[in-house]
Amino acid sequence: MTDHRVHHSAHLRVPHGFWGRAGGVSPPPWDSLNCGLGSEDARSNVEENRDRVRRWLGAAALQNCWQTHSATAHLIDAPLPERPKGDGLVTRTPGLALAALAADCVPVLWEDAEAGVVGACHAGWRGAVGGILEATHDLMVRQGARDIRAAIGPCIGPRSFEVRSDFETAVLDQDRDADAFFVRGGKLHFDLPAYVRARLAKLGVEAAPSRHDTYAEPDRLFSYRHSLHNGKSDFGRNISAIMLPA
Repeated sequence: MTDHRVHHSAHLRVPHGFWGRAGGVSPPPWDSLNCGLGSEDARSNVEENRDRVRRWLGAAALQNCWQTHSATAHLIDAPLPERPKGDGLVTRTPGLALAALAADCVPVLWEDAEAGVVGACHAGWRGAVGGILEATHDLMVRQGARDIRAAIGPCIGPRSFEVRSDFETAVLDQDRDADAFFVRGGKLHFDLPAYVRARLAKLGVEAAPSRHDTYAEPDRLFSYRHSLHNGKSDFGRNISAIMLPA
């Protein structure tokens, strides 16, 4: 099977990947590997796309959350009949791939290969400021993880993430340390991936970065903001997934 990953990290020691547009069956505007069940794409297309990712990893099943920009993480030991509401998943079950969807937000994949624990979370700015990284980390630690590694997937870069003063106020009201990640001078921008890496560093987790900017690479990656700015009513979702080998 062709490897359509746009990014993977040598920092992680277990099967994983970050996928973008290529390798799926969806028509425009979701072309082609749209893995978002919440999009208006035909469900059969999305399910086939997700199954291609599952098969590429060699996973028995693939599970993600019904993402809510929250600080809620779940421990699972088997695929669930319905997506749990939240933004983080952790498992000790080999062959069960955990996934995070994003289209500008930061996907984070986690592992402690020695302890046999993996995790995946979706960190938009609300979730990152609100504590989804800490919630996922704490859940992994409670499962015995000690040597935790993480990798950040494609997300919106600081040059593309122009924000308004009310965004700045909302972020700083919750985390004054976030001030260092606003880029000022003319228009106001926020460096979301750097902020996520800094929160991870406070947890003692070294995170490998991604050099991909979803907004700046619309031919390779889905971007909510790019779609909105170009008059598109819907958009696809990039998928990131990780699993313990079976």
